[in-house]
Amino acid sequence: MPGFSLNSAVDTLLKKEFDILRKSGSRHELMERYGVDAIPYVHKDLDTWRENFTGKQVLHEKTNLLIFGAVDDLWVNPKGELIVVDYKSTSTEKEISLEDQWKVGYKKQLEIYQWIFRASGFPVSDTAYIVYANATKNRAQFDGTLEFVMTLLSHTGDTSWMEPTLVALKDCLESAVIPAASDACEYCAYRKKAAAHDTAEGQLML
Repeated sequence: MPGFSLNSAVDTLLKKEFDILRKSGSRHELMERYGVDAIPYVHKDLDTWRENFTGKQVLHEKTNLLIFGAVDDLWVNPKGELIVVDYKSTSTEKEISLEDQWKVGYKKQLEIYQWIFRASGFPVSDTAYIVYANATKNRAQFDGTLEFVMTLLSHTGDTSWMEPTLVALKDCLESAVIPAASDACEYCAYRKKAAAHDTAEGQLML
């Protein structure tokens, strides 16, 4: 799939914004508005944990699988618990929520991060957040500027699915039986259409 360049730009700018507050130990306006008692977390490895293809890594000893994820941000509450934070951006006139079918993956993403940091020995809050930037379309003209409405969405994570999922994933990798195709798999749909196209091309050549 092509990269989401505008989304990546928003992520980068939000990281810079929260890093300014991280240095001063201050709360963000969103934290104040939504009553979140936390500040951006300071750690020498934070930049590594936020780097794609490096992220925070933990070895799952039962399966010998190396699990990693690049978290967007971490906050810390007065109890010393880490709060997992992810940044998302969109442009929609619909109400921003985590309740439609596409947001299930967002919740799982937060829970994977929670599991990774807990497995690494960190105290982690059950509550995670998504900082959502929604670009408005009600300006008179573009003028090279996008304006965003910022929303903070909370999710109470449940990581109990991680352990059995990792075991099932390892069993699948080591199995001699190829899993059945799924209607929910984009790659499966692509291969199905590609095969149909190849078959049609072959028939035309005959």
